[in-house]
Amino acid sequence: MSAVTRLAIAPVKGLGLAHPEEVLVEPHGVTENRRFHLLDERGRFVNLLRRSDLVRVSAAYDAREERLRLEFPDGAVVEDVVAVADPVVTDFYGRDVPGRVVVGPWAEALSRYAGMQLRLVRSDEPGAAVDRSRGAVSLMSEASLEELGRHAGADGAVDGRRFRMLVTVGGVAPHEEDGWVGRRVRIGEALVRPLGPVGRCAITTQNPDTGDRDLDTLRTIKEYRGLGPRRELDFGVYGEVLEPGRVRVGDAVEVE
Repeated sequence: MSAVTRLAIAPVKGLGLAHPEEVLVEPHGVTENRRFHLLDERGRFVNLLRRSDLVRVSAAYDAREERLRLEFPDGAVVEDVVAVADPVVTDFYGRDVPGRVVVGPWAEALSRYAGMQLRLVRSDEPGAAVDRSRGAVSLMSEASLEELGRHAGADGAVDGRRFRMLVTVGGVAPHEEDGWVGRRVRIGEALVRPLGPVGRCAITTQNPDTGDRDLDTLRTIKEYRGLGPRRELDFGVYGEVLEPGRVRVGDAVEVE
């Protein structure tokens, strides 16, 4: 039986992933996922392509209490209740995302760590800061990661954290999720419909613990999968939420 084997969210886009045991999947996705992002002193979006070592900073966000916690590699912790001030609009791959600058200790701590001036921003609408606006949910299979590892000559499956997907599924064939596009998929209490493949970028070449580039995932995907219909290097799928609900690690995944 296919089932959820891991959940992954990034409360602050571009920082380390969190792996909750359950999430509430709503029409916009998971509220705690990518609710915050970073801008430089010129108002440009900062992600792992620009500062890969930011992945070493972990984040936890309680949306009900509006409390954000960051932990740095040296063990330092910055935590407080979130307050926002000035409005700002961030360019996400040609798409404007309104938000507000977060006031508090986080930006100073992140700027000191990164060695560059950073601002922390909370998007006005939860779910607005997903990559390229490609759906509220994303998923891939363990078997696809194992297949990628085999073609890359790795010792076992490639670490799925490189792909920063919401749901990882076990118990299916390699890239079986590609065939779910346009179909209804029940994941725990939620019902989703995959809409298309996810085109990958160079972030997947980075070690998810250190940010160092240590595996040419893109070349490997191109060699054994070729280019997708949008002339991108596809791995995993994204989709929309048809029915919201709780999704837990261990929940069944059923294609209807």
